[in-house]
Amino acid sequence: MDLGITDRVRPLIDAVRDMVENEIAPLDAEFHAEVGTHPSGDRFKHTDRQLEILDGLKAKAKERGLWNFWLTDSDRGYGLSTVEYAYLAEEMGKVTIAAEVFNCNAPDTGNMEVLERYGEEWMKDRWLVPLLNGDIRSAYVMTEPDVASSDAAQLAFEARRDGDDYVLNGDKWWISGAGDPRCGLYIVMACTDPDAPKHQRHTMFVMDADTPGIEVLRAMQVFGADDAPHGHMHLRFTDVRIPAKNIVLGEGRGFEVAQGRLGPGRIHPCLRAIGQAEQALELMCSRGLSREAFGKPIAELGANYDIIANTRMEIEMARLLCLKAAWMMDSAGVRAAQPWISKIKVIAPLMAGKVIDEAMQLHGAKGISQDMTLAHMWTHVRTLRFADGPDAVHRRQVARAELRKYTQANV
Repeated sequence: MDLGITDRVRPLIDAVRDMVENEIAPLDAEFHAEVGTHPSGDRFKHTDRQLEILDGLKAKAKERGLWNFWLTDSDRGYGLSTVEYAYLAEEMGKVTIAAEVFNCNAPDTGNMEVLERYGEEWMKDRWLVPLLNGDIRSAYVMTEPDVASSDAAQLAFEARRDGDDYVLNGDKWWISGAGDPRCGLYIVMACTDPDAPKHQRHTMFVMDADTPGIEVLRAMQVFGADDAPHGHMHLRFTDVRIPAKNIVLGEGRGFEVAQGRLGPGRIHPCLRAIGQAEQALELMCSRGLSREAFGKPIAELGANYDIIANTRMEIEMARLLCLKAAWMMDSAGVRAAQPWISKIKVIAPLMAGKVIDEAMQLHGAKGISQDMTLAHMWTHVRTLRFADGPDAVHRRQVARAELRKYTQANV
């Protein structure tokens, strides 16, 4: 099991790290300060300066060949393994806008995986190519307000066959990326046969985001913030009509598509969470050495030595678990790697949240203020404990896999 940095990826890590630290990080705060300053007053419209920042950085990344690292097992991608990509994702996690600069941001990576693995050629031409070019954004439309969506078999959003079309009705919420005005694609999970076996009830559809009948009801707030201009929107579909050809893979195969998507879709945010924890620890150490109280650097006060040591050890342990999950994906495939992906989906956000919390504490009141990135980082990793399944669901999967070693029962 080789989890180390390969000769192939080493120069890429250096290039990505240098760009993140010296070109992206200095512009991150300015990008977010522009939110809400569009002349229209719409917080979900990019200002000219925001687009200038994003498009300028993305152009540099493309020119340097630092683009689409995430896509494995495809001639459209960079040709990296998941383990190799893990080191790059960690660097991107250190700054909010960095992943998009390299076209490695969620939910687009997972949606591009769907199109690449399961989409027909016309779907790839229409949506995959502009997504790979970074010309449009996308959203994954799955979670519903009226059912516990962690049990996807309960999803009730309806797609009814009507001649050569399907007609979609219902509400979806927490649709990340749907607030972005550049969002051009929705991938939608819908119930096409409520009486079928539970894993054959649902179908995945692709459609233009501006399809008639789709209404944005509101932006869901995360700890009081709307995450503009990205957004997590509450959508209502009213008699939305799309051609039957927009089905991905086949009717009743939505679970199959979703599981294929949720391997990479779950591991990538965990890898970026490692980077956020590293950034928080760096801030903690710098603060601890630069500030004094009671005649000593605050790093030497109380239990701060133990806190710094423990956070370093916890980051290292979580990183190794993430790398093993990545190795399992490379060597055994997404299905065999699922218990490992579930493990890191619990461990990585918990660890990162703890490290960021300790960094905030060491900074005092400044740590929770707008003068630091720590508060935003904490809300992000706390939210990650819901995205792609809550902790309890992943623990259940890990326990079931463990118990299968000891019994032939259907646990």
